[in-house]
Amino acid sequence: MSGHTDNSITIDAPLDLVWDITNDIENWPRLFSEYASVEVLKREGDTTTFRLTMHPDENGKIWSWVSERTTDRENRRVRARRVETGPFAHMDIAWEYEELPGGVQMRWVQDFAMKPDAPVDDAWMTDNINRNSRTQMALIRDRIVQAARERRSAPVTPA
Repeated sequence: MSGHTDNSITIDAPLDLVWDITNDIENWPRLFSEYASVEVLKREGDTTTFRLTMHPDENGKIWSWVSERTTDRENRRVRARRVETGPFAHMDIAWEYEELPGGVQMRWVQDFAMKPDAPVDDAWMTDNINRNSRTQMALIRDRIVQAARERRSAPVTPA
């Protein structure tokens, strides 16, 4: 068996703003509530390798891993995978952005499998990722909508 999640949210903001904010990896600890820190390890073209570290979980454990993320601005798509897989046999993530009448739909599709000796199985992790994705997406939406409002109301300074 393997895990699969597919979650999306519509963000009432311009595509460029949604793209720029969600792909600013260094800012992720301020964008996501779950990440304590990010360290960019390498950049090659549109591919970034980085370490994510989460806030301690309810048992005080701090999870950290290395991921690789490749952006494709022209096709409004991002592909990511865990390089250090931890309890996962593999973890692949696709981010897709689509302009709609009400804003930008941001979609996360995650395909993964847990290792046989992982503390949880694929079904448990699927439920966990779905629940957490909805929480994080709503938070990201709200932060981007606020940034869009602030940009619209900012005074224009003559050159």
